[in-house]
Amino acid sequence: MRPRSILLSATALLLTGVAACGGGDEPEAAPPSSSAPSGQAGSDAHDSLAARAASAMDKAYAALYSLDDGRGGPRNVVATVGQDGTWRVDVSGGALGGTADVTITSTAAGVFQCTLGSQSNPITSTCVKVAKPGKPVPDEYDPKVQRLFRQWLPVFTDRQAALAVTEVQPLAGAKGNCFSIDSISASLADPVDIGVYCYAEDGVLTAARVGFGVLKIVSQVAGPATVPLPGPEVAGPPMGMDTPPPPPVNPVQPSGVVPSA
Repeated sequence: MRPRSILLSATALLLTGVAACGGGDEPEAAPPSSSAPSGQAGSDAHDSLAARAASAMDKAYAALYSLDDGRGGPRNVVATVGQDGTWRVDVSGGALGGTADVTITSTAAGVFQCTLGSQSNPITSTCVKVAKPGKPVPDEYDPKVQRLFRQWLPVFTDRQAALAVTEVQPLAGAKGNCFSIDSISASLADPVDIGVYCYAEDGVLTAARVGFGVLKIVSQVAGPATVPLPGPEVAGPPMGMDTPPPPPVNPVQPSGVVPSA
């Protein structure tokens, strides 16, 4: 597996803030059983989660995270939320079976999947529209990570959502309040990614443990006024999530050998 270098956008976006704030420690891996009940469950826990989610919906920030999906070294994720509600989530190795960096960006024009340059692959970013404004990314183009930052917030604030919420002890190395979230409907698809979500008081996601990995915040700075696309919109198919097949190998005809008639 290729090294997971810090995304170029992460370096440009966060180095200044990290230097000013003293940076952040690299998150430690969380054991599977790091959460235990802390005494608040049911209605009170759901109220607390809803309050954090409501704060998150109005919070502009940019943060660098570490994502451990159990398939190698931790990968970098950068979440950026603008004051106007636009956002983007950059995922190192988030497409083509981990061989390409990708960003999901949401603007008033729609939701886009964009190629993303890195230190080891300095390409020019281009973007393909994959969904209408506010709609989810189709599964075949979905790196999943971006769902943790924006897609589930309206569900967390909905008291009618089919969720069981319990406040639990923080994940190892995580700050803020952590909530174990499960579905209470066996007949319907899970309304969110089931797992543990941790939030600071201002609504910034500080950690999460879900089916596809453990996410931990590394550093954070103030968000911009707006989040533009990282490159121009182009036609063509988005990148898939699976590793592409190897290119066909053309047989080499030995020199001087003429096929018989």
